[in-house]
Amino acid sequence: MEVLVVYETMFGNTGQIAQAIAAGLAAHAHVTVTDVVDAPAEVPPQTDVLVVGGPTHAFSMSRASTRKDAVERGAADSDLGRGIRDWLEALPQGGHPQSFVGFDTRVDIPFLPGAASRSATRLARRLGFTVTEPESFLVEGYEGPIVVGEVERARAWGERLALELADT
Repeated sequence: MEVLVVYETMFGNTGQIAQAIAAGLAAHAHVTVTDVVDAPAEVPPQTDVLVVGGPTHAFSMSRASTRKDAVERGAADSDLGRGIRDWLEALPQGGHPQSFVGFDTRVDIPFLPGAASRSATRLARRLGFTVTEPESFLVEGYEGPIVVGEVERARAWGERLALELADT
């Protein structure tokens, strides 16, 4: 199974989660991991599963304005130009044979509505991907750090995900 993991990260937390998910997936699949700024314009045809993740900004995927706000709070400006929303919206519509799985990082505050992974999953469905239930991983604050145990949970989730998708 060929898996492409595309992630957006502003403070490094989502990148760490993406790497942990990829490590779990790699136990049962060939995995390529890329930052969204380096992601290909189209999903490579040999890809079986597309895993996409980003930080939750304003209850959804980031926008140029929310990425600008993150940079003003101290995030690196390397991801300022393009987020997962921009990348997904630029993909061609229809005819995607890949399975799509979204994940996000979000602040550990109960009952906050919205998540980047749910928004990404809805967009992927409209684009013609077969979608799987998304997952959220928690950070302690806007800038992080990642809540203790979440990196390990991401790795385990990646491994379970590979086993589940291999059976489909």
